[in-house]
Amino acid sequence: MDRSFFARDVVAVARALLGATLLVDEVGGTIVETEAYDATDPASHSFAGPGVRNAAMFGPAGVAYVYRIYGLHHCLNLTCGEGAAVLIRALAPTDGIATMRERRATTQPDASLCAGPGRLCRALAVDLSLDGASLQRPPFALAGRTAEPVIVATPRIGISRAAEVPWRFVVAGSPSLSRPLRT
Repeated sequence: MDRSFFARDVVAVARALLGATLLVDEVGGTIVETEAYDATDPASHSFAGPGVRNAAMFGPAGVAYVYRIYGLHHCLNLTCGEGAAVLIRALAPTDGIATMRERRATTQPDASLCAGPGRLCRALAVDLSLDGASLQRPPFALAGRTAEPVIVATPRIGISRAAEVPWRFVVAGSPSLSRPLRT
């Protein structure tokens, strides 16, 4: 996936990433859950404008924006241009599962290894050192999806502003979601 894939509407990119493969140093899987954020969105880190923490969001499309939440966990976002990024919320693990399990120090089922942005970053060893790194070069490897998944849009999770905006996108039926879909 080149920069032109990311240099477009953030919602379109968030949807198009579902079913794509994301690897970091050959460890990763299939993207099954994303959330979109842009500069007009009060829930976005870019809403108040550029700063030290969110500088990657205001750089070129197609770089990693990594930040810490709760002082404990990292979150991986893929930038889409001026103040826009897609949060990668969950992967279905496919590559390097033993490495993920070791990094997470868990015996949970494979489907849970990357179910949530903090778990995903720990399993893939994503930290602040990757903030601003190009997605077109190692340690990242991205490959487009080979089939069109069934996509469901829902309100975003874990935010207080603009929480009702349906910019969380999931692959229907995936057991690797950070939170199951409500029935």
